[in-house]
Amino acid sequence: MILLRTALALGLCAVLLQGCELALLGAGGAAAMTAMEDRRTAGTQIEDEGIELRIGNRVSERFGGKAHVNVTSFNRWVLLTGEVADEASRAQLDKISESAGNVRGISNEVQVAGISSLGSRANDSFITSKVKARFVEGRRFSPVHVKVVTEAGVVYLLGVVTQKEADDAVEIARTTDGVRKVVKIFEYCQTSDEACRPRPKAPAEAPKPQS
Repeated sequence: MILLRTALALGLCAVLLQGCELALLGAGGAAAMTAMEDRRTAGTQIEDEGIELRIGNRVSERFGGKAHVNVTSFNRWVLLTGEVADEASRAQLDKISESAGNVRGISNEVQVAGISSLGSRANDSFITSKVKARFVEGRRFSPVHVKVVTEAGVVYLLGVVTQKEADDAVEIARTTDGVRKVVKIFEYCQTSDEACRPRPKAPAEAPKPQS
C-alpha cells in the first residue's frame, strides 16, 4: 500500500511539475535521498540542465506544436524521446542537439509517429514513478544514481553505475507492471573508481542520557 501511494503521488507530480518526485517520497525518504551525492560533478549537473534547456527551446522554436520531443541530458549525454512527423524532422533533432554545445553524445530514440495523447503521457509518468518507487523499496543501490525516462511504455535508464547496479536497475524496471521494454544508456565504472567508490557511512549518534 505504501509503494502504491508513493507511485500514485509521484505519477501526479510528474504530470504537474517535473522534478518534484523527491519531495513526495516522505520526510524520511526525501531526506535520505537528498543526502546522497550525485556521481556527476556539480558543474556537470548544472551543464546538463543548461543542455536540456537549450535543446528544448530550439526544438520548440523549430517545430512548435507539430512535434512532441523530450530532452534528457545526463553527464552531457543527450537522450531524445517522443514523436515527430517524418524522418527529416527526426534527423534535424540530431543537428539541433549537436549545435547546443558541450554535448558528448546523442541517443535519438524519437519515433516517426503521431503525437502521443495526454493519457499516454500520464501513463508513462506513472510507470516512471512506479520504477522509481521500486528502486527505493529494493534498496539495492542509490536511486539518485539512475535516471528513469519512460516513453510509450519503454523505460530508458541513464546513469554512472557499476555493472551490478545496472543489472539490478534493469531487473527492477523490467519486472515493473506496464513496462514494455528497457533500454540502457549507462556509463560504467568500478567501485575502485573515484566516482563509484562506496561512501563511508556516517557514524551513529551516541544515545542521549536519560534525564
